[in-house]
Amino acid sequence: MFDEVRNNKIKSGLLISLFLIVIGILGGVIGVVTGSVSFGVVIAVIFSLVYTLIGYYSGDSLILSMSGARIATKKEFPFLINTLEGLSIAAHIPMPKAYVIDDSALNAFATGRDPEHAAITVTTGLLKTMNRQELEGVIAHEMSHIKNYDIRFMMLAAVLVGVITLLSDFLLRMFWWGGKDNERRGGNAAVILIVIGFILAILSPLIGQLIKLALSRKREFLADANGALLTRYPPGLASALKKIKKDADPLVDRANKATAHLFISVPFRKGQGMMTTLFSTHPPIDERIKRLEEM
Repeated sequence: MFDEVRNNKIKSGLLISLFLIVIGILGGVIGVVTGSVSFGVVIAVIFSLVYTLIGYYSGDSLILSMSGARIATKKEFPFLINTLEGLSIAAHIPMPKAYVIDDSALNAFATGRDPEHAAITVTTGLLKTMNRQELEGVIAHEMSHIKNYDIRFMMLAAVLVGVITLLSDFLLRMFWWGGKDNERRGGNAAVILIVIGFILAILSPLIGQLIKLALSRKREFLADANGALLTRYPPGLASALKKIKKDADPLVDRANKATAHLFISVPFRKGQGMMTTLFSTHPPIDERIKRLEEM
């Protein structure tokens, strides 16, 4: 379990570094084209700050509202509240707020910028299907996302994708309106730079999105390992994932592509093939079960 946690932290750090390299290259190209490298850096910083502030202070409430989540009371869902109380004590973090979504799909997710402002949401379908050990496994997985600051981490990844997209669009517009002027000023060197920058501007948003998805998959493995460490019973989460895998209708009605990475499992109907795996927010569930069973 400790090896799984360490390995995924290292891989996540490397992926974030790759994100920053892509942004740096885009900013540098913009700076060269405009004649001022600092200009490109300033643009990247401004967009990053704006996106971060919006996501940091309003992201969790917006996600809960979009998902149709409602507050779970102890009178209506004592099983859920008792599980949250016990695991939050074991994790040494404040008890997250509890929410439920009235949906037959078996799923759950965590939101919040830090452990003091966090919430865990589960579907009513999950509560009806899981036994105590399985529910503890699911809640421990989501609580690990909170304790590891995964939501903040993935918000940073989303911000970086947004910055890459904005910088790419800005760069393409510069090429469109000023390409001929740049060519006249710089000759063949400018032409080569424009071609390289144009290709990079087109591919960068896709590269950024792929990095974000890879990050999401790594954080899921990390939360599985940390969740198993928290309960000291990996078979509980493994059994829960097996039930989730067999869910005949996994579609969460209010889920969308912006919130899909938050859920413990893909909240859409199942796809197949290598491209589905590459563009998935989650690693293959069979691989997750295998790793848990080997712990």
